[in-house]
Amino acid sequence: MTSTGVQPKLIIHGGAGSSLQGKGGADSVRRSLYTIVTQIYDLLMDGAPAETAVVRGCQLLEDEPRFNAGTGSVLQSDGQVRMSASLMSGTDQRFSGVINVSRVKNPIRLAEFLQTCPDRILSDKGSAYLLRELQFPDHDPLTDLRLQEWMQERKGNFSRSMAGVVAEDEMASSTAGRGTIGVVVLDRQGHVAVGTSTGGKGFERVGRVSDSAMPAGNYATAEAGVSCTGIGEDIIDECLAARIVVRVTDGADLKTAFVRSLSEAHANQRDLGAIGLDRTGKIAWGKTSEVLLAAYHTGEHLGDTLDMPEGLQIGTAP
Repeated sequence: MTSTGVQPKLIIHGGAGSSLQGKGGADSVRRSLYTIVTQIYDLLMDGAPAETAVVRGCQLLEDEPRFNAGTGSVLQSDGQVRMSASLMSGTDQRFSGVINVSRVKNPIRLAEFLQTCPDRILSDKGSAYLLRELQFPDHDPLTDLRLQEWMQERKGNFSRSMAGVVAEDEMASSTAGRGTIGVVVLDRQGHVAVGTSTGGKGFERVGRVSDSAMPAGNYATAEAGVSCTGIGEDIIDECLAARIVVRVTDGADLKTAFVRSLSEAHANQRDLGAIGLDRTGKIAWGKTSEVLLAAYHTGEHLGDTLDMPEGLQIGTAP
């Protein structure tokens, strides 16, 4: 507890996938994640509500071009960027999101606006109309590295099933995939909120919908919140975020909910990861993929998941 309420805590992720191709790549990603975690934590310590902190954290991750969300999003098979994002308030148990939106810097801001609307999930055309209504400036999220990645795959008729989770010169040839960003926070009032945003998996069929704008990949109640990353279809098949959160809401502790849910996903040969926290301040993460790019703040120290062994792994922090 702080002198003014609950000790704020948070965890964020920048995707999941395969090897970061060396310590240099891991250190670079770690610095980016720690910088963003620190900014969100300072906001929470200043008294920001959970939803505000989540949106700000997602914006910072969307603005970091190495991650597959916002600026730096991957291209679909037709060479276009289409992004999805969602926001959920655990206190109000209210979900909002946009699916396959283009020409916007921060899709999470659209999800934030929709929290107050009677129609809270919009597809591509509806999202485009909303952009004009809100008069958000036109923004091209395409980066040279993502364009080069797409052009290289086009030569091979898109032999890879998805694009790279991290876009950097030193990792341009990486086969890492499953790119998404996510933020889960507990604020000073004890409220939980969660946000998730993605550029998709890259090279996908036009019209494909990711888990990031579904409760399968982004879900919260007053008891807990979870954001997922990995192969979207695997997350949807497991309904992973909702499954973990419902188990906590039904009485399981956070670690038990993660262990059981990720073990089931592993048995089903899913490729995914998840981060979460509960209203008591416990933080947890888990993965079946090789790498989970996540970092957290316990209120006392920073930590991350970049050095976890490959395969099924679960971790917690007090």
